[in-house]
Amino acid sequence: MKSHYCGEITSSNLKEEVTICGWIHRRRDHGGVIFLDVRDIKGICQVVVNPDNEESFKLAESIRNEFVVQISGLVRKRLEGTVNENMHTGEIEIEVKNITILSKADTPVFPIDEYQEVNEDVRLKNRVLDLRRPEMKERIITRSKISSLIRNYLDKNNFHEIETPILTKATPEGARDYILPSRVQPGSFYALPQSPQLFKQLLMMGGFDKYYQIARCFRDEDLRADRQPEFTQIDIEASFVDQDEIMKVSEKMIKNIIKEFCDDSLEKFEVIDWHDAIDRYGCDKPDLRIPLQLVEIADLVVDEEFKVFSEPAKKEGSRVVALKVPNGNSLTRGQIDDYTKFVSKLGAKGLAYIKINDVKDLENGIQSPILKFLNNETISKIIETLEVNTDDIIFFGAGTEATVNLSMSSLIKKIGEDLNLYISKWAPCWVVNFPMFEINKEGSLTPLHHPFTLPKCSKKDILDNPDKAIAHAYDVVLNGYEIGGGSLRIYDKSMQETIFSILNISKEEADNKFGFLLKALSTGCPPHGGIAFGLDRIVMLVTDTTNIRDVIAFPKTQSAACLLTDAPSKVEKEQLDELKITSTHKEE
Repeated sequence: MKSHYCGEITSSNLKEEVTICGWIHRRRDHGGVIFLDVRDIKGICQVVVNPDNEESFKLAESIRNEFVVQISGLVRKRLEGTVNENMHTGEIEIEVKNITILSKADTPVFPIDEYQEVNEDVRLKNRVLDLRRPEMKERIITRSKISSLIRNYLDKNNFHEIETPILTKATPEGARDYILPSRVQPGSFYALPQSPQLFKQLLMMGGFDKYYQIARCFRDEDLRADRQPEFTQIDIEASFVDQDEIMKVSEKMIKNIIKEFCDDSLEKFEVIDWHDAIDRYGCDKPDLRIPLQLVEIADLVVDEEFKVFSEPAKKEGSRVVALKVPNGNSLTRGQIDDYTKFVSKLGAKGLAYIKINDVKDLENGIQSPILKFLNNETISKIIETLEVNTDDIIFFGAGTEATVNLSMSSLIKKIGEDLNLYISKWAPCWVVNFPMFEINKEGSLTPLHHPFTLPKCSKKDILDNPDKAIAHAYDVVLNGYEIGGGSLRIYDKSMQETIFSILNISKEEADNKFGFLLKALSTGCPPHGGIAFGLDRIVMLVTDTTNIRDVIAFPKTQSAACLLTDAPSKVEKEQLDELKITSTHKEE
């Protein structure tokens, strides 16, 4: 139907007769001559319809934005003074010989224009129109190209792309499962996979030494800007490898992506111990572009009469930290009040601070609401410990570890953004040596990652001190986003059974939920490990957006709804009857 893409016709095509197909981006009537901007996936081309071509001119008069057309004509130079240097096709135009309207369109709900802001709900409800917008088109095409690069890279490194089941068994992996009833086995349910975790391990046991898959995954969890109920994972696993080998393969892949799509080079990935990350940044996803760190000062304030500091300094499970912001003295009282409100929403009881007007004059050169509660010697030690200079400001966090870590890590990122403290465009790092377990709200041990992670200790040691066990686990973080996480896996049946027992999973429950895994571990299992990357998050960072919905063609909202199709929706009673299911939900 077409000889050329609209966006690829240039002065090299002068005097050629071409046929293009696309959407009417804009129609303009200039003194009896009609100009049509025709758009396709490659770009926009200007078309000229002269009145002496009566049939085409009459048709062009009826054309409106978003009509789909086929146009044939002759490529010619634009008149002097009408060249558009901002367009790839800006030197030429097509003089129309024939126009065919392929499809008419209603007036668009919003213009297909990259410069006009449109409410996101309106965009999602009218996603077909939204996908025509230039920035959306570029993001989705970039996503496709990134997937292609990943496949080529892993293929060249002898990984095999192998699909794993979508309909599988419900196993505890951290989030809620999406479950599907079985019609042929009433009362039984499939689960959509939260990840291909166990299947890729089974592939290693089956003798496939290198596996990958760009896998669809499903988790029924609370959503946020960088999460979706269904998402895409770059899933990688290999046998007879150690942690460094997995990290090396992963690093090179990420470097290739940034080089190809951002024309940038990533420096060496910094490797940070998990405990160090928590101590220095308050989180295990630090944004290393921001040169701010927390400093523990509990030992400096433990004997102070100021109970806001001294009480948490004495308590196990609490901490007192200081955050130096270089040249932060310029922050106004209003800005500091805003930061106080910000951390208060995250559970902090306030935000103490000290402004340093003159570091050499502790009597008159500092100002703070808490000066009367701290003696000069303590203030001097804090200033010395933090290596504070004139015009700096110090913020303080005190309370439970959870509250301090959340509020102060969030404050670091907010100050970094507000004051534009970024020292680089990209800052990748590895976070390693995670604890095997964490304590949940009920006070029970639960896996920090999943129960198949290999510990860095013997069975005896982990049984004696499970809360102190360290995992062969590693996350890769880019600009404050966890873009991937992995581990070495348990390859000994006895060790796997030990982990289950620590998690209070009985032998009967283990056999019921993981019997297939335990049986496979008895067949001879190679040491193996892997990693999974979030494709959506990688594309989000590469295309410079903060909303994961911008890089998914048909995303869900934060209430897990598709505004385009109105999913989820009610189903017919007959369908439920076939599945032997009765809904107990009552309409409000």
